[in-house]
Amino acid sequence: MKKIGLVLLCLVIAGTTFAKGASEPEGAQNVTFWYHFDDPETALNPLIEKFEVENPGITINAERVAWDVYNQKLLTSVAGGNPPDVAQVKLWWQPQLVEMKALLPLDSYIAAWDGKDDVFDKIWDLTKYSDGNQYYMPLQMVILYLYYRVDMFEELGLEVPKTREEFLKAAKALTRDTDGDGNIDVYGFGIRGARGGHDWWGTFVLSSGAKFFDANGNSGLTTPEAIAANQWYIDLYRVHGVSPPTTPADGFKEIIANMISGRTAMTIHHLGSSTKLEEALGDKISAAPVPRGTEGYWTSFGDEENAIFAVSDVPDAAFKWTSFLATAENNAVWQKSSGQVSVNKSNATAGGNRFLKATTDSADFAGVLPANPGTAEFVESLWPALMQQAFLGEITSKDMMQAIADHFAK
Repeated sequence: MKKIGLVLLCLVIAGTTFAKGASEPEGAQNVTFWYHFDDPETALNPLIEKFEVENPGITINAERVAWDVYNQKLLTSVAGGNPPDVAQVKLWWQPQLVEMKALLPLDSYIAAWDGKDDVFDKIWDLTKYSDGNQYYMPLQMVILYLYYRVDMFEELGLEVPKTREEFLKAAKALTRDTDGDGNIDVYGFGIRGARGGHDWWGTFVLSSGAKFFDANGNSGLTTPEAIAANQWYIDLYRVHGVSPPTTPADGFKEIIANMISGRTAMTIHHLGSSTKLEEALGDKISAAPVPRGTEGYWTSFGDEENAIFAVSDVPDAAFKWTSFLATAENNAVWQKSSGQVSVNKSNATAGGNRFLKATTDSADFAGVLPANPGTAEFVESLWPALMQQAFLGEITSKDMMQAIADHFAK
């Protein structure tokens, strides 16, 4: 796993300018842009208006695609030969898209772009593909951490857990029947068992002996240590009962709603949910780095980039748009609505925000999933299916880890 040592966040605004990578064709140009931003009215539309004023002759045709179908729709469009000119993309999609020869290498454009040095160096390192080409333009980033209910911890006199053992002890204590009716009212930990929950899983499994690949390129998922780490995670639900009965099907909406309602006392997510949680809970919610596993720490570096597709007939205009969004002033506007972290050095500040502090304190051990063509399928469908089966007792920890190892061995 690559490590990211970054000082993060956005609010200090500094402009940069774009130097053309090639001459633009004459006439009006339309750039089709796919995105999954939840509220385009607050950030995307004003940015489009600003861009079109600054770049007469270029029109951005933005289409919001629901996140649940985004990846599949993008792959279908690529296979059909009609992808958008530009689309928001995830890092783990890159191997599959490169294998499909879907992406336009951007190295020559980036070399001529005045704003490149204001992007964190580690982001360029992280997003550069293994063939040496740069296919992605940075857009936003985030690092996952532990959310916890301050009021519940104070009520029980608990300290924020710093190790896996302390975490389990706290989760057990926080799981309780508060009204004496014999039913559990509060659960210690909200697990995202559905799609997207691999980050929760990675926090505890990849920090306690499991590795996708060892130093020799062999799977590190089927060792006794890896299987035991996965079993420990499964047991949070099946044995210790510190997460709700709905855990196997719980997604993002459920884990956040449960924290707000008091159904759960801890969960894992990132800066993007801090505004909603703080608006609902005030100083009853806080954040800290995830607990240490048996062999160290692991948390997910969350990312979002833009890619230009190889079949685009307006690549120069498309790069103008992607570089516009990666420029500090515009990137800061984007992040105010997205709740993510700016990719620009000139937007970085520590401030007094407890959620930002949890982000920056976690930067040194944040990691990414392997740059492998099988990663996208692992995230989108394989992991959710296997995790649900394991939580329901339909497969063993060994079965689950072997299936993941077999998938990456294809």
